[in-house]
Amino acid sequence: MVERVLPLEGVHNFRDYGGYAMRGGARLKSGLLFRSGQHVDATEDDLGRIDALALRTVIDLRGDSERATYPCARSPAFAADVLFAPGETVDAHQDHDAPHIEAARNVRTAAEAHATMTRLYATMPWRPNLVAVFRHYVDALAHRPGASLLHCLAGKDRTGVAAGLFHTVMGVHQDDVMEDYLLTNTAGNAERRIAAGAATVRANFGPAMQDDAVRTLMSVHADFLTTSFTEMKARHGSIEGYAADVLGVSPDMVRQMEERFAA
Repeated sequence: MVERVLPLEGVHNFRDYGGYAMRGGARLKSGLLFRSGQHVDATEDDLGRIDALALRTVIDLRGDSERATYPCARSPAFAADVLFAPGETVDAHQDHDAPHIEAARNVRTAAEAHATMTRLYATMPWRPNLVAVFRHYVDALAHRPGASLLHCLAGKDRTGVAAGLFHTVMGVHQDDVMEDYLLTNTAGNAERRIAAGAATVRANFGPAMQDDAVRTLMSVHADFLTTSFTEMKARHGSIEGYAADVLGVSPDMVRQMEERFAA
């Protein structure tokens, strides 16, 4: 895990999600697939370390209001293309908050937070503007050269579903898919990330929420991703079926991704 995580001061959960064994005995290349949270607080040193990755594409899963509130810091040398979908990628009826913030409404206990996050994961893969960015994501992995970065606000929910989907399409074992997803809970300075998220949650919904509820909202749990995947299977027969039916991932695109990322 230490080798996967890029320890940055102002960007949380920045890590390489390549390197896993995939179908056919191959292994995903390292150094081409990165994921993280937002970059609004990136330091000058952080930006230099990110520039050293030679990113060619950034897939921003956030909506318009999030990008306006938390604009990503960029160095003068930043030259990647940033892909996003206009509009909001979260529930339009919930004031455009990130999933963990959306889930915080009317939540006081850890059990309530867990149940609410699970319900959100059941619907997340069908939110229209999020689907639009997911389509940009899979198209970029199939067709755009060089290293890419996938991120949302906290880099755990929307990013977690997208990365898990890609891993599954590439034939990564589901144990490894889940391991990568759960690294959010320990990657980098997790306590600092949780504290930063807690400040936002409490500012929006007051101090009545219990500490363990805030921690649940700012963490990931196997139940969450399993819920998204279970819904994909129920509606489309498999996770790969969701990728094909909803995101337009063709056999040719799968082959191109395999050729690009197999070490």
